[in-house]
Amino acid sequence: MSDSYFHPVSGFDLPRFAGVATFMRLPHVGLEDPRLSDVDVGLIGVPWDSGTTNRAGPRHGPRQLRDMSTMIRAQNGATGVRPFEMVNCADLGDVPPNPADIQESMKRITSFYDTVLKAGIFPMTAGGDHLSTLPILRAVAAKSPVGMIHFDSHTDLFKDYFNGTQYTHGTPFRRAVEEGLLDPQRVCMIGIRGTTYDSEDRDFAKSVGIRVIPIEEFHARGVSDVMSEAREIAGSGDTYISYDIDFIDPAFAPGTGTPEIGGPNSYQAIEVVRHLVGVKIIGADLVEVSPPFDSSGGTAYLGASLIFEMLCVIAPTLRPDTATA
Repeated sequence: MSDSYFHPVSGFDLPRFAGVATFMRLPHVGLEDPRLSDVDVGLIGVPWDSGTTNRAGPRHGPRQLRDMSTMIRAQNGATGVRPFEMVNCADLGDVPPNPADIQESMKRITSFYDTVLKAGIFPMTAGGDHLSTLPILRAVAAKSPVGMIHFDSHTDLFKDYFNGTQYTHGTPFRRAVEEGLLDPQRVCMIGIRGTTYDSEDRDFAKSVGIRVIPIEEFHARGVSDVMSEAREIAGSGDTYISYDIDFIDPAFAPGTGTPEIGGPNSYQAIEVVRHLVGVKIIGADLVEVSPPFDSSGGTAYLGASLIFEMLCVIAPTLRPDTATA
């Protein structure tokens, strides 16, 4: 059983609109806190969107996700998993970016995650735009390349933007492959769609062995079949999960900078996460929630719900003796 100190505050004890907002009402444990060594899963905010090329706003995502996550309760209604009783979860706060300097911000992010990983903590991230994932991978995959299951409407595999700019939210996984952080033959990208500039990103994916599953194939085959293939591609090795909120149709998740029509609904968005059971997950993120385009807060609540679903998959693997479902 987990330490009761790390259990979230119940809505029966303190109304959900009251108190200081942390991820899922968990305790805040900073990197200098003596209780850091007791944490199994760290929820981390990366309030940074300097890689955004059009509609900015994901820098405000972690704060909005924290606020909406106060609606999350202790038990998964579908699976029965109670992750906070299995592992010690805590809000580790935000990585402090330098919004005026992309390279400096990425160094800060990698350094933060180096500390988290050195403490033996599983990193669960709330972004931030998708460039945030690159410096996280630099920490997570420092010793050897990892596989990745990537939910998105875009591949984020472009070579560059604006005649040579190599670090944007459309390029992180091209850089990750080039830097040897990802094993491309163990990477599966699901839900890709929308209008395109050209086929350069898909051509690169094909050349290195990345499996791209476009949305048309996703809908034709269904969640179970597609996720079975994704698990097979990931295999038994270390695998990172990266979930862009724009994977979901904007009818259900309008609060994002680069929406694409024709995506999955909110139930399918949760269903794909539940099908990650069996994958050796060593880190995960939920990115591109943009509060300026999320007037109702519904996108952030869906994002918080997806983070909870990921915790329900991850927790039983970290402490198998506590798994009850």
